[in-house]
Amino acid sequence: MANLNDLEEFLKSDLGKGLAIGAAAAGAAALALPALLHGARPLLRSALKSGVLMAEVGREVFAEANETLEDVVAEVRAELAARHAEASEVAAAVATAVVPDEPG
Repeated sequence: MANLNDLEEFLKSDLGKGLAIGAAAAGAAALALPALLHGARPLLRSALKSGVLMAEVGREVFAEANETLEDVVAEVRAELAARHAEASEVAAAVATAVVPDEPG
């Protein structure tokens, strides 16, 4: 019975209590973990669904912003082309203008 007394003393010690609590917690976790994972599955699915929906909305917003930016760039290019054409016309008119001779 000396071994039983030694075990009893060990379990009363802090180290023994810690090991006993750790073993009990590990056993409880092994039993509870599958149930927790099964219960968490709907929550995980919901979180993933929200993430996918947010990504789709983000893509749509980005596509609209990109389209708007492309429209503005096209407008600016059209303005610049019009100004360039106008400047070319003025330059051509100046180049072909007849300048009267200076009296001299």
